[in-house]
Amino acid sequence: MNLYHSTRSRALSCSSKDAIRRGIAPDGGLFVSDGLGAKKLDVNTLAEMDYHAIARTVLQLLLPDFTADEIASCVEEAYGTTFSSDEVTPLVKLDAAPGNGDVPTYVLELFCGPTSAFKDVALQMLPRLMARAQAASAANGSAERIMIVTATSGDTGKAALAGFADAPGCGITVFYPKGMVSRVQELQMSTQEGSNVSVCAVHGNFDDAQSAVKRIFGDGELAERLHERGVVLSSANSINVGRLVPQVVYYFAAYAQLLRAGAIAAGDAVEFCVPTGNFGDVLAGYYAKLLGLPVAKLVVASDANNVLYDFLTTGVYDRNRPFFNTTSPSMDILISSNLERMLYYLSDGDCEFIATLMASLAETGRFEVTPKLLAKIQEVFACGWADEQQVSDAIQACWAANGYVIDPHTACGYHVQTMLPAATNAAARVLLSTASPYKFPRAVLEALGETAPEDDFACMRALEQLTHTTAPAQLAELDQKPVLHTDAVDIAEMSAYVERAASSL
Repeated sequence: MNLYHSTRSRALSCSSKDAIRRGIAPDGGLFVSDGLGAKKLDVNTLAEMDYHAIARTVLQLLLPDFTADEIASCVEEAYGTTFSSDEVTPLVKLDAAPGNGDVPTYVLELFCGPTSAFKDVALQMLPRLMARAQAASAANGSAERIMIVTATSGDTGKAALAGFADAPGCGITVFYPKGMVSRVQELQMSTQEGSNVSVCAVHGNFDDAQSAVKRIFGDGELAERLHERGVVLSSANSINVGRLVPQVVYYFAAYAQLLRAGAIAAGDAVEFCVPTGNFGDVLAGYYAKLLGLPVAKLVVASDANNVLYDFLTTGVYDRNRPFFNTTSPSMDILISSNLERMLYYLSDGDCEFIATLMASLAETGRFEVTPKLLAKIQEVFACGWADEQQVSDAIQACWAANGYVIDPHTACGYHVQTMLPAATNAAARVLLSTASPYKFPRAVLEALGETAPEDDFACMRALEQLTHTTAPAQLAELDQKPVLHTDAVDIAEMSAYVERAASSL
């Protein structure tokens, strides 16, 4: 069995079930498996496999201590009736591909789930995996309950709430930066029903909240107090391997759809452009590559908070920079947690090196990798970024050229694809679309040259009329729901808030 351990130490090894239940390693590192890539998925079989079959295969490779029956039931529960497309993550061809020459470009729509964001793909799965992990723990004599604690830059929060609301044996606490998410995103969280749900705004940005959550996980005294009440903390962010692994599936699913469409032949390489802030979504593509997917290049698309672009270009990661509130709030991040996993694998599993880098990041806000390591990283990853005007221009350009509406996050990727030539060996390009444009109707409407009404829901209706598309019902009806959560705390108060929430489990 492939065991998991921290990126920063091999002192503790555990099963994938235990890694999912814990969320983050005791030393603050992220759980990784040295067995990643030892077994490959045969891409010659993909064309005959639907999303469920691909998910069962990928999850079994990455979570080997789950039984085949457990994986199958998790997949059916997560994807059986919860997504509006039979493909789960459908692929749409763009008529006029941006800056590609003869290389066709496709959009992978990751927003067909219950909260209209890519996080649904993983966060419909994670509670099911967590339930099996909890059952295994109970079988070993533990009757603990799990408190999920998550900071969100916009989309993770609602998707996690939708997945964990009223889940037996679990509670969930979500923190979001006050005033730094879209109105639609805020209402998605503040109207969430569920007896086990706590939602709280914080005075600070996402990085402040995420850093505080990591400190909460590392607080031994808090852990002991919660243990006495039979409660253990875990995470729904992509620092949790159970959140990361399901995202690997849709890279293979995109490839399968390309095969079925006759756009590529088995073995052809495909380039993926990924709008990302926390590096989890693009890291899933790297995992897919290690599992045998022919990836020409993974292109990291950033917004004005372009710390990843600077790192991938220079080898220097430096979060000591201005923080920008943009129209792509889910990417407004300066501490990209999942970069740690990528650095672990590309440094050949050097835990001591990773621990040193992360200590430097915590103490000084920066670290630097060697030219040799940077060269290895650049063999896999390319990068680009878009400022606010370029995001707006990309939304307009995609609509004008294709009659296709994209949200600001996807627009970052569209702009980057316009500026970067396709990888020389790429038979196709796939742009990951991470959210419905109706989550950000004001920004999209203004980008299309319209005067946006004051009310976001009036913006939705105007966008429907302009583009002859339809807003997802779960978004359009949000303004009819009562606001149930109005809490707001300072960063220093987050730990106490979690402890109070856990006392009600």
